[in-house]
Amino acid sequence: MRQSLRYLNFLAMAILLTSSLTLSAQNGALPAAGARSVAMGGANVTFTDVSSALTNQAGLAGVGEFSAMVAAEQRFLIAEIRSFSAAAAYPTRSGTFGVTLNYFGFEGYNEQRIGLAYGRKLFDQLYFGGQVLALTTRIPEYGSQTNFTFEAGLISPLSEQLLIGVHVFSPVRVRLLEDEYLPTILKIGMMYLPSQKLRISGAVEKDIVHPVSIKAGIEYLPAESLAFRVGLATEPVQLSFGAGFTLSNGLTLDIASAYHQTLGFTPSAGIIYQRPAKKK
Repeated sequence: MRQSLRYLNFLAMAILLTSSLTLSAQNGALPAAGARSVAMGGANVTFTDVSSALTNQAGLAGVGEFSAMVAAEQRFLIAEIRSFSAAAAYPTRSGTFGVTLNYFGFEGYNEQRIGLAYGRKLFDQLYFGGQVLALTTRIPEYGSQTNFTFEAGLISPLSEQLLIGVHVFSPVRVRLLEDEYLPTILKIGMMYLPSQKLRISGAVEKDIVHPVSIKAGIEYLPAESLAFRVGLATEPVQLSFGAGFTLSNGLTLDIASAYHQTLGFTPSAGIIYQRPAKKK
């Protein structure tokens, strides 16, 4: 009985967070996609590394070598609100193929995402990508339900200093319950590189049933192997910060935390591996 009440309390909390903050369930919102994304306020529409498999699959066109990542976060330091993500990208002559995995929740309530992604250059100044997804929600005492959807995006490097991107999640309405549907989420963003040491990102995100969210982030690289990041997001308002450390063996370690003035901190961490480029 006590365990059942715990599950019901968690579900009530998840529903509250979903309706008021759009931050709880992964199947009702986009995954955080790594500590770099968290640190930069979620302004990730123009990322062109392996994390783009989780954010805007057009960015996979910029992956030159096999890459993989794992990431985790604990939202608001609540044990039951944990999220784990993984992605891998393999470039070929026909484009870059990727696979993504995401888990949210705990034993009594959890959600999983499995996706197959693809991205390629259509032209030098236009990248295209997309992903098909299977989304499963599982409550042991009530069973599980799986739904399918897709997402797609474009990135255009207008110059060496400016990239713009657009991404849409679940553009076709997918019914979850009788009067409940998967959200359709549109993101438009940019990245400006005024120098080799500074990157400025911004994005506008709109869920069809929630207010517009503004996201912004700054990444400063004082050295080739070190990055400092800060970010800001609205709806809800959150401040974020983090750092990244690149090692000589192809590994990058990222840490970050976002702060909500009411619910507190959400720490996150991740590891990215990129196979070193072959010497010519």
